[in-house]
Amino acid sequence: MSDIYKRCLQSAEYLKNCFDAKDAIGIILGSGLGELANEIEDAVTVNYADIPNFPKTTVPGHAGQLICGTLNGVKVLCMKGRFHFYEGHDMKTVAMPVRVMKLLGVKAIIVTNAAGGVNRTFKPGTLMIINDFINFMGDNPLYGPNADEFGPRFPDMTKAIDAGFVQIAEDCAKELDIDIRKGVYMSFRGPNFETPAEIRFAETIGADAVGMSTVPELLTARHCSLPAVGISCITNMAAGITGEELTHEEVQETADRVKDQFKGLVKTMITRM
Repeated sequence: MSDIYKRCLQSAEYLKNCFDAKDAIGIILGSGLGELANEIEDAVTVNYADIPNFPKTTVPGHAGQLICGTLNGVKVLCMKGRFHFYEGHDMKTVAMPVRVMKLLGVKAIIVTNAAGGVNRTFKPGTLMIINDFINFMGDNPLYGPNADEFGPRFPDMTKAIDAGFVQIAEDCAKELDIDIRKGVYMSFRGPNFETPAEIRFAETIGADAVGMSTVPELLTARHCSLPAVGISCITNMAAGITGEELTHEEVQETADRVKDQFKGLVKTMITRM
């Protein structure tokens, strides 16, 4: 039994005594997007600090709670806040909640984030469906001995994002009259915002948005055959595009401005996944 499987199993066994997440939709909420969790009904809330092997979150806007209940009539398991590589956690820990969700019987996940816009047709407040990604974090949650209990040594990433879920997101956005885009998300190590030169590099190699999360979760979901889709809230244009300096407060303010669109989209999507 691999070490990471053992750790995930301990977390899952603890959580099975708290709630039943079998066939739930997993939702990972990024910076400034945690308010959706407040709408979960019949909610059972567990603090990360109480879950074996889960670290605490340290970033503003990440409450550090796992919440199971129903949202728009659908069973969900929601991460209100996530772990980040830049907080000092190793990659296996960053991605561990996805594997725990798999052990709990979650059937699919939506991974969300606040991101910087690289595509110059975007503007702050744009919602982007992630249809591919670039790992530029200098590490990988699958590095080291393979956890055979979860998946193969060399997982294929051709279909890392579930195409059916991308279509569902597009259809739901159209029905809700949300101007949504599709694009490539590129993850940097952080915690600093990217330099203008790094953004020019990201633009050159095909990124539409940049951030400091999400890719570890999507890689891990693919490895353990958990269908996944990602949504980025473009909270600011990336460094050098407008010439303005970037702040975390701006990220949270923009996410708050578009929260109703975001919540409506996710609540509609989960009824069709």
